[in-house]
Amino acid sequence: MTATLSLLDPPPEDQPTNSGLLPAPPGWPQAPAPAVYHELLGEIVGRVAPHTEADPVAILTQLLVGFGTAIGRGAWFQVEATRHHTNEFMLLVGDSAKARKGSSWDHVRRLLVSVDTSIDSRILTGLSSGEGLIWAVRDPAGQDPGHPDQRLLVIEPEFASVLKAASREISTLSPTLRSAWDGRPLAILTRTAPARASTAHITLIGHITQHELRRHITQAELSNGYLNRILIVCCRRQRLLPEGGEPDPLAGTGLDRLLATALRQARTAGQIKLDPDAREMWHHAYRTLAQPQAGIIGQITARAEAHVIRLALLYALADGKTQIGSPHLSAALALQDYATRSAAWALTGATGQPLAEQIHTILTNHPGGLTRSQISQTLNHNQPAGQIDHALQALHAAHRVHSTQIPTGGRPAQLWAASSSGT
Repeated sequence: MTATLSLLDPPPEDQPTNSGLLPAPPGWPQAPAPAVYHELLGEIVGRVAPHTEADPVAILTQLLVGFGTAIGRGAWFQVEATRHHTNEFMLLVGDSAKARKGSSWDHVRRLLVSVDTSIDSRILTGLSSGEGLIWAVRDPAGQDPGHPDQRLLVIEPEFASVLKAASREISTLSPTLRSAWDGRPLAILTRTAPARASTAHITLIGHITQHELRRHITQAELSNGYLNRILIVCCRRQRLLPEGGEPDPLAGTGLDRLLATALRQARTAGQIKLDPDAREMWHHAYRTLAQPQAGIIGQITARAEAHVIRLALLYALADGKTQIGSPHLSAALALQDYATRSAAWALTGATGQPLAEQIHTILTNHPGGLTRSQISQTLNHNQPAGQIDHALQALHAAHRVHSTQIPTGGRPAQLWAASSSGT
């Protein structure tokens, strides 16, 4: 007789308790180097992490993005004629509610609002069109007062909907987001409701599952520079806290006051440069980051240099510094390294074809396999045979499906099944 575990039984000895960390699942990317938890930001994360089931790296990265939002355009790093401000885009990838992505954001939002009450009204969700995004940060025009505060943090707990919206042929969302990350002026060129945002400072935090990311990513988004403007960060549930943790773990620590002081200084910091040690380190790291990589990972990490310098800028400003030092650059490089590993975990084997990802899901749900005609039937015969064949070949090339011939009394049929090693 097989023993079953009752919910009323104590946990087995080999299972973690409230204070124990949950083990990483097989294949999970190696955790980021300790350097990412630098000084003030690291101390904040260290205080919060034991009181939540959320991943410390999710707390850290959202805190970086949120801090960069609050700063606005008063600090930058200059590369030729381009100013890199503190606006970053971040996408947390984890298993639905189990990854506790929302819990990590709740802690960050409370801290941000406590150090800058004005930021609360500049945190929005519901990203569906480029026009809507520009309207939320538009300049004054005539009788329209516009938005004098052109900072905007877009938080999207269902980022799959953003990917779907951006993939529509007539959508302006992808080009608008690309221009927003670049810090360029944004404009709606319509006759009835024209709008312009000349100094918009837009940041983005998205939450998504690996399955959703693979299903909704397209080759166009990989090649047009949309996704390589977004840092992909894997996160997972770290511990079990049946009654939760301390609701305000930063109370009485004074860390919020230190962050508020750093924020005030950062808003008028102006141009930030590398100190001599960091400059030498950056010249070496830049050559490494600029080396092209093959496949989807190469497309996703094509802007690694720009992400690193923006992250280093954020770390320096959080320290209250007027120069980027080698510790700030080390922290940024370590976080970029983790983002690369995260992208590899999330997207290696991805096809960039939504139909292929849909078929893979169907085959995963039919472990006995399906013939091409059965796949077509499951798709309600809405897809041409040629496109189904193309999708199956893409999955086969990624080693995510395999086929076997089965006798039919006539011409043998191919039975397609998801590979056990495919994810």
